[in-house]
Amino acid sequence: MRSYSPRGFNILPPVVKNLLIINGLAFLATISFLNTFNIDLYKVLGLHFIGATNFEPYQFITYMFMHGGFTHLFFNMFALWMFGNVLENVWGPKRFLKYYFVTGIGAAIIHYGVMYLQMIPTLQAINEFVADPSHDKLQLFLNSEHFMIVSTEMQRYYQDFASEYNKLMQLNNKEAAMVEAVNFMNQYRVDLLNAHIVVGASGAVFGILLAFGMMFPNTYIYLFFAIPIKAKYFVMIFGALELYFGITGGRGNIAHFAHLGGMLFGYLMIKYWSRKGNLY
Repeated sequence: MRSYSPRGFNILPPVVKNLLIINGLAFLATISFLNTFNIDLYKVLGLHFIGATNFEPYQFITYMFMHGGFTHLFFNMFALWMFGNVLENVWGPKRFLKYYFVTGIGAAIIHYGVMYLQMIPTLQAINEFVADPSHDKLQLFLNSEHFMIVSTEMQRYYQDFASEYNKLMQLNNKEAAMVEAVNFMNQYRVDLLNAHIVVGASGAVFGILLAFGMMFPNTYIYLFFAIPIKAKYFVMIFGALELYFGITGGRGNIAHFAHLGGMLFGYLMIKYWSRKGNLY
């Protein structure tokens, strides 16, 4: 079994310590800003789809410090400390911090790349309607899998549109009805792209897990603090589960492909460092 116990091993090295502090402060700030100023930091600092009107480049960094609840925060931070403290002691602060951000950003890139491929048919259907609107095309779209109510604001907007559109059609004012329909579809595209927000350090954490499994494959990890399993098998099982849930859409609103993206970018970085002969 391979182990690493460097001289001066720090159980809470500086980068891990500061990441824990920043994530904790960001979680408290999210609650405080919402309750005090009615400002939703998830919408400001969470990562939006690149084509969305609410997207900002800085969100590729800030999304990693936002979390969807205390449980989400706790398990990410526990894993960051559990595996990250070993890696930072091995690599040093600079390399560990670089790895953390590269895997976190890579996770977001993979997640939204997959999401874009999934959204192409819907975006194409919207564009085709806007280019050549008709009542039949509108009904076909509204009754298809492409149309999804993704927020309460969209629900209200759709109800207002449907009421106005039906009224105009009853008055046989088809031209005005089509103008309303085109405006609705354009707004639907905007709302759809803005609705999806990614938050959390999970992508970087999965990258850290992958690195630990590759560098210390035979080290035992205790599942539920009781069941021993070698790190390499632990990583394989988690990777397989994430791929399965990502393909099948299981386990609700979890960005499985972001987790896989963090592992993929982590794998590429470790292989690159290994070929240069400076992994340790």
